[in-house]
Amino acid sequence: MLEPHVIEAIASELAEADRTKTVIPRITARYPDATVEDSYAIQGLWRDQMLASGRTLVGRKIGLTSKAMQQATGISEPDYGVMFDDTVYQNGSVIPHDDFSNVRIEVELAFVLKTPLEGPACSLFDVLRATEYVTPALEVLNSHIELEGRTIVDTISDNAAYGGMVLGGNPMRPDEIDLRWVSALLYRNETIEETGVAAGVLNHPATGVAWLANKFHQHGARLEAGEIILAGSFTRPMWVSKGDSVVCDYGRMGTISCRFV
Repeated sequence: MLEPHVIEAIASELAEADRTKTVIPRITARYPDATVEDSYAIQGLWRDQMLASGRTLVGRKIGLTSKAMQQATGISEPDYGVMFDDTVYQNGSVIPHDDFSNVRIEVELAFVLKTPLEGPACSLFDVLRATEYVTPALEVLNSHIELEGRTIVDTISDNAAYGGMVLGGNPMRPDEIDLRWVSALLYRNETIEETGVAAGVLNHPATGVAWLANKFHQHGARLEAGEIILAGSFTRPMWVSKGDSVVCDYGRMGTISCRFV
């Protein structure tokens, strides 16, 4: 476990990297004994600094929801980060590329809660009952820690690599569509780059939301009504550069787009 002053120092480093849009050396290269618990402590301290600065929390993101990504990072469960009000973009937004570092796009579904969710025995069905609607979302990944050799500890510390999200498409109630079979076609500059099906997220995208509610229960917390929960990507991350246009076709759930300048 890292000493409290080390956790504070790393959280301040990450806050400065977020402010200056820069990248810091890997935490695990400097502190090889750092644990997952340390990484959530760093993230939590950074989150509190952001809230103190006036930002408003609007939801949570879940990552590492596919078996392939879990095996690649050597961890057997998903991870999570926080999302603030100033990171939410509407469909068709023009997004400044320089606001982020190591910019990539992932294809997800966002659950908007109408009632709170809490563990310890939250199930997929509890999530569906608590969800007001589900909508297509593109997550903008934003990494403030060097990517080469990065581990799960580095990623969690860096707010699970969350940078922003674009919401759009055709929001639907969870009883209007089989969420497992929502598919997506991801285009960059009119060329298809990735495809995926939402069942790739833990067999059902609501499973990750239930996992998060149960995880929060361990810390005496819950997911609140009105929160947006990004359930995890069902495509590989796609790199984007300045000038790139991104379109994702979700079939019945509509399309979502953005452009980076």
